[in-house]
Parts: sequence; C-alpha cells; structure tokens
Amino acid sequence: MNGPRISAFIALGSNRSFRADRIRRALFLIDGLPGTRVIDVSGLYETEPLYYRAQADFLNCVAAVETVLEPIQLLKCCQEIERDLGRTRSRRYGPREIDLDIIAYGRRVIRTPELTVPHPGLPGRRFVLLPLREIAPYWRHPVLDRAVGDLLAALGERGRVVYQGGLR
Repeated sequence: MNGPRISAFIALGSNRSFRADRIRRALFLIDGLPGTRVIDVSGLYETEPLYYRAQADFLNCVAAVETVLEPIQLLKCCQEIERDLGRTRSRRYGPREIDLDIIAYGRRVIRTPELTVPHPGLPGRRFVLLPLREIAPYWRHPVLDRAVGDLLAALGERGRVVYQGGLR
C-alpha cells in the first residue's frame, strides 16, 4: 500500500487470563496490518477497573504506529483483531480479553458515528495518559491544545495505575 504514513496511537488493555500474552499477540497483529508498523510500545501498567468495579485489574499500554490505513480502516482492523483474540461485547466497561482504542491519528480530529479521535475519554484516563507520556512526552491533544503531561497533572492521582515493566 502506498500513501502518506500517519502516526497514530493505539491503547491496548486486557483483564482476562493471559493479559500480557494477549497484548503481545495484538501488537504482533497490528504490526502485520497492511502498510502499518508498530514503532514504539510503552511498558505495561496495571490498573484498577474504572466504571464497572466488580472485575479483575487491567494491564494497559500504548503503541505508537505508522500507517497508511485511513482511520476507519484502522478501526475495522482493530475490531477484527479484538474478535480474533476472543473479545465478545457483552457488558459495557466489563471484562475483556483485549481492547484496542485509537486514541490519536496524527493531528486529525474525527467525529463520525463509528469513530471519535482523539478518543473522548483520553483526558480523564491515567491508564492511557501515563503510557502515552512514556513514549510521546511532547504529544499535544489536538482539540484541547494541551500537552500530555498537563493532562496528567490536571487528573492528580485518581485511580491506581502501577508500572509493571516492559513487554520483553
């Protein structure tokens, strides 16, 4: 596939068995998408669930990718990877084998019924902002025009997010 390469960020999370293995497998599959490569991955962060509390802790990370896929194509590929890795959508914010969210796609602002980028929950999610700051400390939110560190500082210490090390 030829075309301009866009830098994007994808948040990955899992709270079902073999969490780190599922994240590794998802990264491998993302790296194999047409015209796409993973260029950096944060460490893993263990996170307490936010909205539906009666479930296991999550492992989360953020991947920086370069892709020629359009945003909706990338979304559909991420959803296919989720299905391939056993994700079923039964309860909103419930347990999941794998969750892939496009949190940014270049500096583009996208608002369609299928996809909103930057991800609307990003400013309130330490479990995404911490790993994002690790791999992209100078990234700025294209709508809020705030640096990732400023977004983190505004959140304070709400919610337990503990660094667990790299994926090696």
